[in-house]
Amino acid sequence: MPLYVGTSGWQYADWRGVLYPPGLPLRRWLERYGEAFATVENNNAFYRLPRRETFEDWRSRTPEGFVMAVKASRFLTHVKRLKDPEEPVRRLLGVADGLGEKLGPVLLQLPPTLRADPGRLERCLACFPRRVRVAVEPRHDSWWTGEVRDVLAAHGAALCWADRLGRPLTPLWRTADWCYLRLHEGRAEPWPSYGDAALRSWLSRLGADGARGDAYVYFNNDPGGAAVRDAVRFAALGRTAGWDVTRTPTAHDLAAASRS
Repeated sequence: MPLYVGTSGWQYADWRGVLYPPGLPLRRWLERYGEAFATVENNNAFYRLPRRETFEDWRSRTPEGFVMAVKASRFLTHVKRLKDPEEPVRRLLGVADGLGEKLGPVLLQLPPTLRADPGRLERCLACFPRRVRVAVEPRHDSWWTGEVRDVLAAHGAALCWADRLGRPLTPLWRTADWCYLRLHEGRAEPWPSYGDAALRSWLSRLGADGARGDAYVYFNNDPGGAAVRDAVRFAALGRTAGWDVTRTPTAHDLAAASRS
């Protein structure tokens, strides 16, 4: 099954000379990203929900088979705190469906101050049609209960695994037949890069117990282009380990971008 490898976002000024040739205009960055990677996690919708036409534009500018995960609006997760989710979810899907077949998982990142509320989570997940994969990233320790795990599993929602400084921030529950992993900050130099040992450990966790379902892995350590370089190395390690990894640039591609 595919191992989707990409980054959290694509518009970072310090990626010039890393992924984007210095002379490439900003308006062409998504096309260049899509040539290099087959998936991206789009965080724009978290801060301000784009119009459907914007999602349709992203669909038309990316190649066939491209997958865009979408981080849900903070209105749903941070303002409403999952309360009365019907209208915010309907509005989110009403615009995100502009991606058509390129719509990947929807990420619900919960605020770190939100304590566990399995009832609210259940009601929210029930608003999503089964055709939409949902990953949930709780950030308060009260969520680590059997009841919460059962709610996720009942809806086929994945617990979003997360890493900071080479350590898991969540239990490694498998609540769906697919996985979602976000890597926020590594310990290697230059900061915030990941070392090969940490990357191999995450490949091992993803494939533990023979599990090789679809896995979405996004590097969120964007400063200095670390996310791009780490995604390239992670993909190479995954291919060596026998994973079916989606399109990623090579180290040679990155070197060429720096010279262009």
